[in-house]
Amino acid sequence: MTVKELYRHFEARIPKTLSEEWDNDGLMCSADTSKEVSRVLITLDVTEEIVDYAIESGFDLIISHHPLIFKPISSLTDSGSVQRKLIKLLMAEISVFSLHTRADKVTGGVNDCLADILDIFDTKPFGEGELGRIGSIDEQQSLEDFVYRVKQQTQSDVVKYSDGLNPVRVVAVVGGDGKDYVRAAIEAGADTFVSGRISYNLMEEAAELGINMIEAGHYFTEQPVTDYFRSIALDSDPSLYVEVASSNTIKFL
Repeated sequence: MTVKELYRHFEARIPKTLSEEWDNDGLMCSADTSKEVSRVLITLDVTEEIVDYAIESGFDLIISHHPLIFKPISSLTDSGSVQRKLIKLLMAEISVFSLHTRADKVTGGVNDCLADILDIFDTKPFGEGELGRIGSIDEQQSLEDFVYRVKQQTQSDVVKYSDGLNPVRVVAVVGGDGKDYVRAAIEAGADTFVSGRISYNLMEEAAELGINMIEAGHYFTEQPVTDYFRSIALDSDPSLYVEVASSNTIKFL
């Protein structure tokens, strides 16, 4: 299967029409889209460490969630980090495509993956663009017990939470930066909201707003989607070697 064919397979499953207008996802770079792909590296971010690893390990393609190229590039020299990565990738004939906001919205994508690992069932979309997911857990829990579940299942280094003075039963999730979806979650009937990033001011108002808020980290709430990407790649060609790599560079003391 070629780079172009594999990208088309992903686009059929995760269509470009779902992408936000401001986003820049899709085929990021390829010296030859007709090149045969046998080794695929899947990651949340295309960091320089990921690029170097892909080169050293002989990968043909990197599939990422966050776009390698987000802002316009005015020149291609080794003076900038994105440009430097692009030069390395093109010289090594490694292609990259990224599936950003479309993977947030698509059925089975970022927010369905997050809901699944937290054992939230009967989910349905909510919020602008129907990006978020809301559903129920099997039985009512205390906030502290559910926060422990979130920490275990996302494998987050640090989980922050704010008590909305409710037990947990109806949970809304938005992977990544979900602060703009808190009020939509309340309107949808959630007693608890889980995201990667929620603003300080909103979390301070949890009791006043009547909703528990749990912040588990941008990376950790989106990383589960890499397994979804892996399943699509293998569905396209079971003979592919597909590896999922961690790209998290943020550490906590």
